[in-house]
Amino acid sequence: MPSRHHGIADDLRHQITAGCVKPGDRLPSEADLADRYGVSTVTLRRALALLQGEGLVEKIHGKGNFVRRPPRKVVYAGGWGILDPWTAAEAALRVTVHKATIEAFGQLTTLLQVPAGSPLDEYTCISHEGESPHGLAQIYIPRHVTPACLDDESPGREAVSRFAVLSRPPAALRETVCARPPTPEEASTLRTNTSAPVLAITRIVTDTTGRVVEAALLVFPGDRVDAIFTTHPVTEERQPQE
Repeated sequence: MPSRHHGIADDLRHQITAGCVKPGDRLPSEADLADRYGVSTVTLRRALALLQGEGLVEKIHGKGNFVRRPPRKVVYAGGWGILDPWTAAEAALRVTVHKATIEAFGQLTTLLQVPAGSPLDEYTCISHEGESPHGLAQIYIPRHVTPACLDDESPGREAVSRFAVLSRPPAALRETVCARPPTPEEASTLRTNTSAPVLAITRIVTDTTGRVVEAALLVFPGDRVDAIFTTHPVTEERQPQE
């Protein structure tokens, strides 16, 4: 016999798929829903958690539970950043950028090959469509190699907001891609379920001397991104025969 919270989830799911409640609509409060179904708020929250995991319902802190709009995917072009929505006809995403100076620690010392405590410029970028976050980028550059073009009022600001490579021109770029569960902080920022996988990309940029000049940690909810990587075959030059 199905548990009570599964039955509640089935009923709410039917209301959503049948169009009785529409994308963007706020559901009744958890207390009102619990009264309606004659269950405790704990049981009601288990039902909502199922719908949140399926991507049908989104909980916004301080506002309540909303029927989630079908996610429009962004496109991450390997090495150069998000192309969509700048190349799409639909409204652009809103990207917030926060810059800070921090000291290198933990994983960053390894990625950037710098001593612990070295000053780094950190750019934290979050893309949103309405209330829904689409991606998180944390880009780190050693303070002594930060390009002058990244002043707040400069054209380089657009590159930051597109999650693009900031160091130009890069001699080499390496990206490591994996699917994994989000950390609690990532799940909170991206408003996704901790059991729903994210696409995580670690991007390392080096200059012509082999020095690491930039590291980026990019995280996207798995259902909100397509990643495109273009490779070119390596051809061997044939030596002329004597």
